[in-house]
Amino acid sequence: MDTLSWPAAATRFLALRLPEGAPLRESLQEAFDAQPEEGGFLAAAVGSLVHARLRPAGLTEPRDIIGDLEIMTLSGTFSADGPHLHLAVANADGRMTGGHLLDGSVVRTTAEVVIALAGGVRFTRPEDPGTGLRELAFE
Repeated sequence: MDTLSWPAAATRFLALRLPEGAPLRESLQEAFDAQPEEGGFLAAAVGSLVHARLRPAGLTEPRDIIGDLEIMTLSGTFSADGPHLHLAVANADGRMTGGHLLDGSVVRTTAEVVIALAGGVRFTRPEDPGTGLRELAFE
């Protein structure tokens, strides 16, 4: 297990309110990329989507969920190599689905998101020889 710690005082928070029609993942990545920090994570997120594009666990093909959707959870990390984000949404019947958040998810009315930016920390996503996937690394 790899670990890294930093003082809480070195963390800065960025609050975003994404409007109707905004692309969720792309907007979050753009907001992070505009900051000087090289590592971050989602601290809070609420809102709604009209289209969620997800890749559920174990599947290679994306799944599109269309309709009035509430964001139930949105979590993940941001690095210089891009974000790794997971989303769970509920439809009007309260049925939930989730997976890796992909490009193409669209805000319905608003998305209120707080990104924690870690000063003095660098997150990257190199390929892990054990999993063959791009996994989180830090320094």
